[in-house]
Amino acid sequence: MTVTTRRLRIRTEGENSIIDLSSKVQKEVEASGLTNGIVTVFVPGSTGALTTMEYEPGLKQDFPAMLETISPKDKWYEHENTWHDHNGHSHVRASLVGGSLTIPFEEAKLLLGTWQQIVFIECDIRPRDREIILQIMGQ
Repeated sequence: MTVTTRRLRIRTEGENSIIDLSSKVQKEVEASGLTNGIVTVFVPGSTGALTTMEYEPGLKQDFPAMLETISPKDKWYEHENTWHDHNGHSHVRASLVGGSLTIPFEEAKLLLGTWQQIVFIECDIRPRDREIILQIMGQ
């Protein structure tokens, strides 16, 4: 088994930016030279999140609306007592969605569903430069 680590760099527009990473991850799997295995996609940091979804305009509106319902911005978060940075909701949202995914691949092709894309969701309140780590394992 071979393990290789690669990095993607992305720039977000701030809170609720949803960025489709599918083609970038696919490209890195192909470049790895591995044909069968798994790729773990991971975001360092506590205000960024990764998931899969159908990357289409309606869901790009629905997903942030759902996050606002679960963890509203205007609620008081104890996080503010520590850092006073007004992003307690960002940390809660990122923790709920999660910071990593593992996707299998076969014949160097990600085994995603027809309407399933890998997306990064910016939960922080400001634009960010993000690094996404890919660990590709297989043969």
